[in-house]
Amino acid sequence: MRLSNETEGTIMSRIKAALILSAVLLGGMASAPALAWHHGRVHFGVVIGAPFYPWYYPPYPYYYYPPAVPAAPPTYIEQGGAQAAPSQSSSYWYYCAESKTYYPYVKECPGGWQRVTPQPAPGG
Repeated sequence: MRLSNETEGTIMSRIKAALILSAVLLGGMASAPALAWHHGRVHFGVVIGAPFYPWYYPPYPYYYYPPAVPAAPPTYIEQGGAQAAPSQSSSYWYYCAESKTYYPYVKECPGGWQRVTPQPAPGG
């Protein structure tokens, strides 16, 4: 028995509607546990282009670091050996007759300093 084109089109559209309805109901049942985490809130929207996810952060830009340049080696300037120049203080001792002491032990001598040739200590 052959159905008319109108009847055949109506049956096909009803089958499509039933399949779509069952797919929506099956998807809703599958997402019910996920909806429980969000306290039953459902969001619908239209997205044109890439979806926006609030937890997504764009990648950090890559910074090009300047090339490493080795530091110049330190420059050492060799100086001549440090030689003590002969001075009056190393050739002579200074004696204060009033206090009967030598120079670094007394800083001032009211009567004036006497220049004395250094003498080795007795027994030494």
